[in-house]
Amino acid sequence: MPELPEVQTIVNDLNKKIRDKTITDIWTEWPKAFKRSPGGFEGFKKTVKNKSIKKVWRLGKNIIFDLSGGKEMLIHQKMTGHLLIGKWRLENGKWAAVGKGPLQERVNGYIRTMFFLSGGAMMAFSDLRKFGKILVVDKKDFEKLEDVKDIGPDPLTSSFTVHKFISLIRKKRGPIKKILMDQNVVSGIGNIYADEILFIARVHPLYKIEKLSDEDLKKIFDAVKSILKKAVKLRGTSTSDYRDTAGRAVTAMSAWFTSGKGSLVLAPALAR
Repeated sequence: MPELPEVQTIVNDLNKKIRDKTITDIWTEWPKAFKRSPGGFEGFKKTVKNKSIKKVWRLGKNIIFDLSGGKEMLIHQKMTGHLLIGKWRLENGKWAAVGKGPLQERVNGYIRTMFFLSGGAMMAFSDLRKFGKILVVDKKDFEKLEDVKDIGPDPLTSSFTVHKFISLIRKKRGPIKKILMDQNVVSGIGNIYADEILFIARVHPLYKIEKLSDEDLKKIFDAVKSILKKAVKLRGTSTSDYRDTAGRAVTAMSAWFTSGKGSLVLAPALAR
């Protein structure tokens, strides 16, 4: 599943490519993705059609589209979802990219939903396993959504301080890796980056919170900030399903992992 750096990379790309464009129409072969929007797909379509995209931002692993008319559209890519920007045409029931569209790769070909945008642009949601989520709500109701109402602080914000981090962590019990991945404690961290953070901090993932010192937690906090900032700069990592809005796998962060500066597998010798 894409984690904070991957989702932030998608958000940055979307702001560059489709900000201020208007949603002119929507197609889907997968109405169930919209079951949480009032009126299902048809209600969703009626709500977002002719709305302009004012800004795209991230909340944890969720991608949020500020739309005109006081609407918020939320997309969660889940495990295999890709948001792709380009142009396609429908041929024999299948979408085929045209011109300099997203990379022609099988993993980018499971297009379930297509957003048609002003100026001829298109945004496709490709999702092999159909786990993705798309919904729209009034801005006033956004913070009440179960997807966001209890979400933890964003680790890349200035308000996320070491003191706040330690106070949140101290309320929990159990293995440190499990706690780092709890989206109600800190948002956006998953399996890959939890491992990298703990590797850099020299703390074994199974070590219990109760036995960690404040100095240990400070090292983890510093690693959270440095690893996630580095990963965003390098546009995330790709070891399996993740693709950017051009349909490309990202290799820079993966190369950094294997250069000796980071490690995709924590050494058992780091256990206490």
